Amino acid sequence: MRGMIMSTESQTFTEKFDLLGCIQCGRCTGGCPVTVRTNLNVRRFVYDAYSEEKLEELAKLAEIWDCTACHTCAVRCPKGLKPLEVLIGLRSMLVDSGKVQSTVRNALESVYLEGNPWEKPKATRYDWMEGLDVKLAKPDTPVENLFFVCCTIAYDPRLQVVAKNMVRLLNKAGADYGFMAEGESCCGSEIHTLGEELLFEEIVGENTAFLNDFQARRVITLSPHCFATYKARYPHLNKPVLHYTQLLAELLQQGNLSWGHDLQKKVVFHDPCYLGKQSGVYDEPRRLLKSIKGVELVEFDRSRERSLCCEGGGGKMWVESESKKERLAETRIKDAHNLGAQIVAVACPFCVLTLEDAMKALGYEEEMRVAEMTELLAELA
Repeated sequence: MRGMIMSTESQTFTEKFDLLGCIQCGRCTGGCPVTVRTNLNVRRFVYDAYSEEKLEELAKLAEIWDCTACHTCAVRCPKGLKPLEVLIGLRSMLVDSGKVQSTVRNALESVYLEGNPWEKPKATRYDWMEGLDVKLAKPDTPVENLFFVCCTIAYDPRLQVVAKNMVRLLNKAGADYGFMAEGESCCGSEIHTLGEELLFEEIVGENTAFLNDFQARRVITLSPHCFATYKARYPHLNKPVLHYTQLLAELLQQGNLSWGHDLQKKVVFHDPCYLGKQSGVYDEPRRLLKSIKGVELVEFDRSRERSLCCEGGGGKMWVESESKKERLAETRIKDAHNLGAQIVAVACPFCVLTLEDAMKALGYEEEMRVAEMTELLAELA
């Protein structure tokens, strides 16, 4: 915090989000992907949040839920600020008042009670392991790579293939790894962006203590959302964190992974916001795709730090936009179709869901495929 701590809520809000550092250049709003389909104006929210009297009014506006926390505004800000955090702060005010959508309330309660936002029983988190030759980590046994499985991957039948294929790839590579068979719980990524800060702080404390107990050299996440959250919001985690694409690229470089089949397809990689803009991982997924014989790797015009958000992050899985305009995921799939891409490769569970839904809505199933990276690689190994 800058300067002396003030007593009024407005000044505390201003200091917390460094609103006085904003020069109102408008680059945040100019780059915000959802402005093409919603009334969200990030710059205006930052400006209006200067006033204590307006905070309660601002927190009631539907636009605060249109933000996907993609971090484009943070990437573009010349002052190094994170305007999106202002919107999350306003969400927190609303959550504290209890006046949120039932879907948001249910997700928050589910994390508190069951350790996941999908209202699934805690005891079924590891059902995806059934029938697999999976190595399990124990706190008192050293392991090179400790895997953390995202809630969405653990429970969604469409996405459990990510964890299953990761096990197959790791076994093929002879990697030293371990998955957790108890105690794993939500990383809190979406809880933070939905605005439940007290619950998020509790999650961070519990997960930090849990993960620090393991004698692992590093933690490997399957989801970019977990990856970005552990890296940026777990200051006392005693292990470095990698995304699985970084580990697979490492195993490939070491000669421990190879592909037994060619893939004569035109492939485009979609940069997930939490992997790219938030965490700076761009090259490893492309390195993996380029290593496949026969693949013609093409690029979106909006790629890497300019990648178009799919609208799956920022709690949007639990908050439906009031806008009826074309979803960004549909725009993304149309862009891929115009490139002649036969496969849209992704490395994020939320991107799989949004882009696959968009592909089906557009009627492109016969021409294209949305494939999670582990899904694609395991088929070729």
